[in-house]
Amino acid sequence: MTDVSLIKGLRELNADDLDIGYVARAQASHGSSAPDAPLLQSDDPRLETILRLLRRFGGVILSGPPGTSKSWLAGQIADKMTGGDGSRRADIQFHASYQFEDFMEGYRPKKDGSGFEPRDGVFLQLVRKAHENTDDAYVLVIDELSRADVGRVFGEALTYIERNKRGQRFNLPSGETISIPLNLFLIATMNPLDRGVDDVDAAFERRFAKVDMPPSRGLLEQMLDDNGFPNGNIHRRLLGWFSKINTRATQTPAAAVGHAYFADVTDAETLQEVWDYQLKYLVARAFKNLPGVRDEMVNGWAAIFESPDDESQPPVAEEAGSKAEAP
Repeated sequence: MTDVSLIKGLRELNADDLDIGYVARAQASHGSSAPDAPLLQSDDPRLETILRLLRRFGGVILSGPPGTSKSWLAGQIADKMTGGDGSRRADIQFHASYQFEDFMEGYRPKKDGSGFEPRDGVFLQLVRKAHENTDDAYVLVIDELSRADVGRVFGEALTYIERNKRGQRFNLPSGETISIPLNLFLIATMNPLDRGVDDVDAAFERRFAKVDMPPSRGLLEQMLDDNGFPNGNIHRRLLGWFSKINTRATQTPAAAVGHAYFADVTDAETLQEVWDYQLKYLVARAFKNLPGVRDEMVNGWAAIFESPDDESQPPVAEEAGSKAEAP
């Protein structure tokens, strides 16, 4: 059972205080597109930071380009806060058609097709569960927060999710009076390039904490080492290319390449497949109006594979070029 002081902020807790220090307690649900990704260790500094922010703000938004482990981290934090108890956690993904009726309450068709009936949305369901057991933490994970109209989705609840307004009662459209308890936490992810980001920032900037998750060369290097990727010229050149394109991304944000693109890379062949089936399209799209920079990135990728065993050998330009041919 999670200590209620996590919710009320009476004392600082670490992972062991929450009975989540043993990594084997984590469940198979990673909240990630890579279900075999490694589990979050209980001594990972990101865990302590986000737990502290959740205690203070009641919600955290993880913001970063694709491939920066946002969904994975959100899912791991939720697993640890709930001790892997799926009844204390809900996962949703916002999209353009997501509405108040999906999130809070509304009328939905009956299963037998005889008409409509009032039904709680995913958030209101979790609110009710959290009210029933205030000693435990309940977590809602929202992926792609900026893909929906957050004001329309949250409705009146947008005001009352603020930490200092938890427990205050407000009226739902159905006429029911409800409040949002302190033991309900929200962890959301979003891409800062999404069209709806400005609206999200305006709605949440004083309500939740925001954590930037940029591409990390250090995490990429750790992934490669953990995967047994040979620590040679290709390894070194890949890290250099990764740093270069993400430096370019400071001026062209769509060019950002997250470290998680390489999560399952184990050798040169699997590395090249990342380019062939994912990254070459990202590079072409990001630099479509900057052909010189695009060619620099394409040729830079090809150079990763030049003379992998002996740098003194002259590169074979034709073979290298074919490996990183632009779409």
